[in-house]
Amino acid sequence: MTPTEAGRGLALDDQPPRAIVAELDKYVVGQRAAKRAVAIALRNRWRRQQLPPEVAEEILPKNILMIGPTGVGKTEIARRLARLARAPFLKVEASKFTEVGYVGRDCESIVRDLTEIAVGLVREEQRAEVAGKARTRAEERLLQLLLPPPAPSYAPPTAGAPSLPAAPEAEDPATTREKLRERLRSGSLDARFVEIEVEDRSGPSLEMFTGQGVEEVGINLKEMLPGMFGRKSRRRVTIAEAREILEGEEAEQLIDRQQVAREARLRVEQGGIVFLDEIDKVAGRERGGGGPDVSREGVQRDLLPIVEGTTVTTKHGPVRTDHILFIAAGAFHVARPSDLIPELQGRFPIRVELEPLTEADFVRILVEPENALTKQYASLLATEGVTLRFGDDAIAALARLAVEVNSTTENIGARRLATLLERLLEEVSFEAPDMQGVELSIDEGYVRRALADIVQNQDLSRYVL
Repeated sequence: MTPTEAGRGLALDDQPPRAIVAELDKYVVGQRAAKRAVAIALRNRWRRQQLPPEVAEEILPKNILMIGPTGVGKTEIARRLARLARAPFLKVEASKFTEVGYVGRDCESIVRDLTEIAVGLVREEQRAEVAGKARTRAEERLLQLLLPPPAPSYAPPTAGAPSLPAAPEAEDPATTREKLRERLRSGSLDARFVEIEVEDRSGPSLEMFTGQGVEEVGINLKEMLPGMFGRKSRRRVTIAEAREILEGEEAEQLIDRQQVAREARLRVEQGGIVFLDEIDKVAGRERGGGGPDVSREGVQRDLLPIVEGTTVTTKHGPVRTDHILFIAAGAFHVARPSDLIPELQGRFPIRVELEPLTEADFVRILVEPENALTKQYASLLATEGVTLRFGDDAIAALARLAVEVNSTTENIGARRLATLLERLLEEVSFEAPDMQGVELSIDEGYVRRALADIVQNQDLSRYVL
């Protein structure tokens, strides 16, 4: 399949960069340069899919290196981008990987994990497509359990034998079956118990010794040798539970596993996104002798072919990495981007520097995003019947305290707001079940009373906040 044909199977809509940035603005405050960079990268994927195959094959993605302190939105931008593209997305920490020959995960596992994510996405889509047919087949199996076909009451007469009297007339089995179907669909039988046969899908996985160490291939022997692992067990469950189990079984039978694997590989190759966090932790060069720099440079060299473009063997088939988009990020407090090996630097041509968050940014983060923390806490406490409102002065006080604590202790960016709010609402969250119907307004005085002691005591705030 050509890249252009492959693009038709992907969910990349015709979204201009301006619309992508506007969508990212709903969840991430500021960082305009980073948003524009990822929006262009996503748009270029759509542009590539409109080209002739021979041209599209030569156009490689422009990988992005984000530079900025922790908690300023690097991960959130990448995650939201993947949701916009509806593409397989994987976030990994570069520091978790080791050079070949060291104990730890090898870099090719990034592609294997991304493929597993794509398989899950495709399988869920196909399950949704066959849901109607699976529901019908599950219903027929339930009817078969509730109303099994009648056994013949007598043998047919042989030649010359006297005829037996006809059985008394009973209700048509088809009519009875339809009445039962109506009750089944209405849910009036959901509490009744039935015995069903459940297929045992458990099966041992294989571990393979590779040049990088032990890798769990995860091959299900039952799929390879269905005759040897076709055991079923009987379970007594309610009809509601049986319907769910049987619909799942029927959906799995209707799904073409080979088609799922092909589509998943295609999505990874043409639309996969990998977010390499903490890339600065492996930014080291070998400077003679041993030491940690040797391992760091080794990780970079192992990452290089994945980013450049290679073929990785997965249990779902070979996957090419040439057109996977890589977004790397790091604080680079100690190391510098120039400490990366030149070959890897060249594979991240787009570099954006994210700005530290200001007090005004913290105010916006608390109220503007659709998933703002204040909205989350208000929704959580509403489940207990507590109405929570934050005044503008409270929001300003929280933003001011977040900046103050970040400046006197470790700067963790917007994550500081979560620790402050959790501490602020600890008592309310504990007492909420006994506060049904209470309306609680948080003002600046409430914030200062709840947090003043901890913020002023720097030694304590290092551990609490």
